[in-house]
Amino acid sequence: MKLLVKGGFFLSLLLMVISFYQISLADDQVQAGLEEWEDVVGYVEVIEGEEIVDEVEVVAEVDRGPPPLYSKRPKQGELIGKVEIPKLKESFPLIEGTGNKELAKGVGHYIGSVLPGESDNAVIAGHRDTVFRRLGEVEVGDVINVQTVAGTFSYHVIEQRIVDKEDRTVIVPHSEAILTVVTCYPFDYVGAAPNRYILTAKLK
Repeated sequence: MKLLVKGGFFLSLLLMVISFYQISLADDQVQAGLEEWEDVVGYVEVIEGEEIVDEVEVVAEVDRGPPPLYSKRPKQGELIGKVEIPKLKESFPLIEGTGNKELAKGVGHYIGSVLPGESDNAVIAGHRDTVFRRLGEVEVGDVINVQTVAGTFSYHVIEQRIVDKEDRTVIVPHSEAILTVVTCYPFDYVGAAPNRYILTAKLK
């Protein structure tokens, strides 16, 4: 009996050590991603700040409506921005893709959805035990800012809900520009969580 108790204690201790190690490793990767994004933003600002004059006759352009926000789609694994949640005083790098490799570095952008700032449903996801471990503190009315090369977009949370892990309604199209934030639920669940915690936010 004593051996069983001791074995259980050491197993719990081992799981705690592994958990703390994973969180620490994730925090290091998140910080590295944020520093890399600051370098990207600095580079873009320098390029945009340069005045380039072309010695050709200026011809009046036909109004074709607003230009697209992004000149190209990012590649999987590419750093595409930063997610900031003022309520939590936290920021995370935004990576294209939602595979294990991408989510280990920060918040992932679902490849099948539009990019932040565009009309329709931009879907992002993160692990509940690393970047989104405090997501449950975010409430309706709170702000989520997403910064990309196209600018900074402020979304206001309009809905919180919990769905089954097989629920695919989180990635359905929308007529407005919204941000859908996804993580596993319950937050303190051990193993593969059965549900998903969803925040829906509307572009301001």
